[in-house]
Amino acid sequence: MALGGGSFTVQNKKLPGAYINFVSVAAASATLSDRGVATMPLELDWGKEGEVFEVTNEDFQKNTLKIFGYAYDHVKMKGLRDLFLNAKTLYVYRLNGGGTKASNTYAEALYGGTRGNDLKIVIQTNADDDEKFDVKTLMGTTEVDSQTVSAASELVANDYVKFKTEADLAVTASTPLTGGTNKTVDGTAHQSYLDKIQPYSYNTMGVVVTDDTTKKLYASFNKRLRDEMGIKFQLVLHNHAADYMGVISIKNNVTDSGESAASLVYWVTGLEAGCAVNKSCQNRLYDGEFTVDTDFTQTELEQAIDAGEFVLHQVNSDVRVLDDINTMVTTSDTQGDVFKDNQTIRVIDQIANDIAVVFNTKYLGTVPNDEAGRLSLWSDIVKHHQELQDIRAIENFSDSDVSVEAGNDKKSVAVNDAVQPVNAMGKLYMTVQVS
Repeated sequence: MALGGGSFTVQNKKLPGAYINFVSVAAASATLSDRGVATMPLELDWGKEGEVFEVTNEDFQKNTLKIFGYAYDHVKMKGLRDLFLNAKTLYVYRLNGGGTKASNTYAEALYGGTRGNDLKIVIQTNADDDEKFDVKTLMGTTEVDSQTVSAASELVANDYVKFKTEADLAVTASTPLTGGTNKTVDGTAHQSYLDKIQPYSYNTMGVVVTDDTTKKLYASFNKRLRDEMGIKFQLVLHNHAADYMGVISIKNNVTDSGESAASLVYWVTGLEAGCAVNKSCQNRLYDGEFTVDTDFTQTELEQAIDAGEFVLHQVNSDVRVLDDINTMVTTSDTQGDVFKDNQTIRVIDQIANDIAVVFNTKYLGTVPNDEAGRLSLWSDIVKHHQELQDIRAIENFSDSDVSVEAGNDKKSVAVNDAVQPVNAMGKLYMTVQVS
């Protein structure tokens, strides 16, 4: 006898049988997303070109040579070492990619750039079989690959070079690759990065630039994505008065020879990205490697706070963050002084990003817009906010502070929400009575 079977929408089948639905657990939940994700466009001598690529803290420590062309302890990696003191993940775009690839008779560098000129090919006769060759690839003095072959046609590309398989192998102590160049960075390179980074999610973007035109380009991008597209992140720049909650402006210069005055952007970008939603960066000790100019008077420090400048100052022998603020100086009835504090921005960005992920992956196009569906969304938002309150990121929250109602059309829902962010203690006013 034939039995019924398959999936079901409602329980209305007539034939006996097994009707089984296989459904995926919703990818989103009302839990807090992790922080620690940053992005930076960088000028590099080596690395992937024309695309955004991900580097984790572990990748950076273990595979720096392969990814960036220099060992972890190389001076060229100083800025990234500063960033990864606090960041977990970095989305990188190489601004000066597209340059000439270094090459020689036997190989061509995998990427364009000047670091390719430090590659060498060493060919020796194999000790066990004089009909074969040991072909070694060196980056500087470090051997990064070795293959034993009878002919060049057997060579396989590695993480540094593509071999010219038609070449005739001959013993050579060291044949360097030459002709590698970096491409010149211009406004088009920065715009290409902004176009490619837009689909990614991150907490902070840092840009090590000193010219006002480029700073304005990035500040406009930050404001457009925050205000018009609901994509919440903070932008870290050097010396740029944006008067906007999304932009952090570092006042201090770096004084190290050969380094950009804006190099403190690395550390602040990682610091702000990695700072927990219930924490502040105020009074954080600078534990990076750059020499920071902190020659400010008390009056200048007060003026810096009034101007919305993120400044590090000298505390005995330490260098510490004076106040965790953004560039917002102009307030309004709807956005008061509390929005100047980056801890507040972390809370509201966490809420915006998390609830957007929940709605877009769990509800959009899936859950009916009826009373039960809206109750489910309300429940997820309340659960999310209760977690924020449990970790003391917000206070005085009640489930009555959230309402989810039908919107102006059949597909819309309207959410009304009220939260009170908690800020870390920053000032002590103490009165002592002495008798």
